[in-house]
Amino acid sequence: MKVSIVTVCYNSAATIEHTIQSVLSQSHDNIEYIVVDGGSTDDTLNIIDKYKNKLSKVISEPDHGIYDAMNKGIKNATGEIVGILNSDDFYETNESISQVVAAFEPSIDVVFGNLVFVKPENLNHITRFYSLPNFKAWKLRFGWMPPHPASFIKKDLYDKYGLYKIDYKISADYEIFIRFLLVHKACFKHINSTLVRMRDGGVSTSGIKSSITLNKEIVKACKENGIYTNILILLFKLPFKVLELIKRPKSNV
Repeated sequence: MKVSIVTVCYNSAATIEHTIQSVLSQSHDNIEYIVVDGGSTDDTLNIIDKYKNKLSKVISEPDHGIYDAMNKGIKNATGEIVGILNSDDFYETNESISQVVAAFEPSIDVVFGNLVFVKPENLNHITRFYSLPNFKAWKLRFGWMPPHPASFIKKDLYDKYGLYKIDYKISADYEIFIRFLLVHKACFKHINSTLVRMRDGGVSTSGIKSSITLNKEIVKACKENGIYTNILILLFKLPFKVLELIKRPKSNV
């Protein structure tokens, strides 16, 4: 199966090379790699240029935010499967994509694995372990979603049901899971393997303000798709999220 990986970036000189290398080192031999840059003014484009002969496509132009950039990448993707790997994330091993491809079956539309958060200054220091082995689509109403960077979606779903909504600041990925999994009943599969490491400090993990925005947008996403929820319902997940801070899987880095 051909896999399209999309990396979006903007002034990501500190991390983009590591992300690119983690994709290029994958053992799967049919990967289309698309990098979408928002018009960086630091050294990002010079770093990307070092790998231009190994990248399938590079787009560099102003955009309307991260989800607009993701949409550009998806529109240019020609693979059967699409994965989004942001410029401060990287794959856990060089077998990550091969594991995903092996898990796909004709009836499966989405495959997702586990995600770990790490300290930017120490990539071996795991701060949170995100795994949903018992995930069900109805749990989206309660604030649970598959880890977006560790999720791989058949291109057909985007073609049938649309792309990311760019009026969301940090939760368009949540909305698209509601649309695909809950509304349109797409079939999904979890693999109990850590696929991606994410550096702490991203827009969706950077404090109380982002948490408030996140939950407000989750309520909005449910409402737009005819699903009822509210902030109190979403708060029920907080005790379970504490467990993610306690779990510490063995490092592969």
